[in-house]
Amino acid sequence: MNLIAAVDSNWAIGNKGQLLVRIPNDHRMFRQETLGRVVVYGRKTLETFPLSQPLDGRENIVLSTNRELEVRGARVVHSIGELLEVCSSYPPEDVYVIGGESVYRQLLPYCDTAHITKIDYAYEADAWFPNLDQDPDWEITADSDEQTYFNITYRFLKYERK
Repeated sequence: MNLIAAVDSNWAIGNKGQLLVRIPNDHRMFRQETLGRVVVYGRKTLETFPLSQPLDGRENIVLSTNRELEVRGARVVHSIGELLEVCSSYPPEDVYVIGGESVYRQLLPYCDTAHITKIDYAYEADAWFPNLDQDPDWEITADSDEQTYFNITYRFLKYERK
């Protein structure tokens, strides 16, 4: 499985239920990576999407402990075991974990690749991605040139499990 996230210089990913910043080129990369594939996320992440609807052009799987939750256009699973069973019917390289914080932390042990947009700025935040730079099991295997959006600089990094 893959992880995909935009993080700031402190590995923050969100504040008050929203992304820290919206960078069009990051959204294009996200769409290019995930279109036609499987995306896995939690209920809170679903609520940040337009009209709280699943993402078009992808198989959507929502991980939630709420057994009453039903989402039109998405499959809802209630445990990591159930999620892994569902995901076993897809090639692992086609499954992308897209948030939020608790889902990233729970699924990190099952992932081998992380596509990270690293933003060179520290935002006010209340949600973080695990710091892969401090995790000896992960290494950077691809690094883009520095990109700029207005006064924001960022890079696209690919981390792989050693």
